Amino acid sequence: MVTALQVLKKHWNYDHFRPLQQEAIDGALSGQDALVLMPTGSGKSLCFQVPSLLVDGVVVVISPLIALMKDQVDDARKHGLNATYINSSLTREKREKSYRDLADGRLKLVYVTPERFRKQEFLDCFKNIDVSLMAVDEAHCISEWGHDFRPDYTRMKEIRAALGDPPVMALTATATRKVQIDILEKLGLSVGTPVFNTGFDRPNLDLQVQEVVGLEDKVRAFVFFQHQTPGAKIVYFSLVDTLKKFSAELEKLGVDHLIYHGQLSNEARKRNQKKFQREETPIILATPAFGLGVNKANVRMVIHAELPGSIEAYYQEVGRAGRDGLPAKGVLLYDPDDISIQMDFIKWANPDPSFIKQVYRLIEDNQLRVHAEGYDFLRDKMLFYHKRDFRVETVVKLFDRWGVLDNFHNFREWSLLEPIPDHLLDQESHEIHLKSQQQKLLELVELTREGVDIKAQVLEYFHVS
Repeated sequence: MVTALQVLKKHWNYDHFRPLQQEAIDGALSGQDALVLMPTGSGKSLCFQVPSLLVDGVVVVISPLIALMKDQVDDARKHGLNATYINSSLTREKREKSYRDLADGRLKLVYVTPERFRKQEFLDCFKNIDVSLMAVDEAHCISEWGHDFRPDYTRMKEIRAALGDPPVMALTATATRKVQIDILEKLGLSVGTPVFNTGFDRPNLDLQVQEVVGLEDKVRAFVFFQHQTPGAKIVYFSLVDTLKKFSAELEKLGVDHLIYHGQLSNEARKRNQKKFQREETPIILATPAFGLGVNKANVRMVIHAELPGSIEAYYQEVGRAGRDGLPAKGVLLYDPDDISIQMDFIKWANPDPSFIKQVYRLIEDNQLRVHAEGYDFLRDKMLFYHKRDFRVETVVKLFDRWGVLDNFHNFREWSLLEPIPDHLLDQESHEIHLKSQQQKLLELVELTREGVDIKAQVLEYFHVS
């Protein structure tokens, strides 16, 4: 009988597993549910990739990172895995071929987004095949107390049932104790489910904070670190506008760089990501909200040019440096004015019940206008014009998740199916959630105080929270 260690040696040419990988894999092979907590770059993917070579059925990996799926699949294929991905980036012809391959049992590892399970033709692929393991990557997205909550991730119980209730492996690099408990609960797993936690420390990663004032100061700091630390760098921004201004300043200085944000076309984002991965250009300016999944081991520095929204978001993003185990740096450029940006993001990501009811009534009472103008009509009637205020989009996504609205992706065919669920109209729950996210921002700001050992405080946060 072939062992997991033999598979590791044959396909990855490693002689031994990293801490807790073997235990997580053995648990999956014995049909055990598990929560896997490992820092970015410590080998979470092997925990479900190795089992895919040892089980009879297919391993389904649910991930929110469309931008990363192709790279993950290409890497898996290099190691001899029969893998593919199915998401909205595929042409219809390629998607249907993947459906046929899946239904015919020709695939062993399939990466999909949670939204894909709404498609009946996709669900039909599983009628006659066995799913041996359901891996939930970026599992913190399940938790409303996490830093990157995705409404579609709340469908995991339904998805598991649709797959025939296979064992579940939830994986994440960042989860406080509260989030860990929430992940287990949302997945329908018992509190006694094994948790494989290697800790959150990355010994090779040096973290520091530098206080700055304004864009010019940020650019000067970047130039300093650019000269001080050679190699690939990611510079993260909360706002596309700031990214564009920063990019313009680097162009004036003759600093070659790439950009990655949601206002670029899909083709441009893919092209720039490939250039960065191949080191054609070793500097990329990016907005983390658009999921720059960096499958690149030798990033030497991650710079936050604007304040992230929480310690979890910060550590997730900065963890993309030094995945090869060699020395790497994370630098947080702290401008106190950036706090207001994150306060706005928190407000807009959490529309209050009265706002939700107003949007519902607008769709209900103005069907012709809504079908003609969509979001533009709703934004106009809600009397706000701030281009960064995305509350209307948030509400429509919530309506879609909870079965209130049909044809979410095409406003010309929107129709209301159900009343608003009570939990979306619960004012007390709304205020608790809002305060929780504001508290997370405050905890991050506390790390910027003079004399604070930022890395020690980050690790303490994950230990006690």
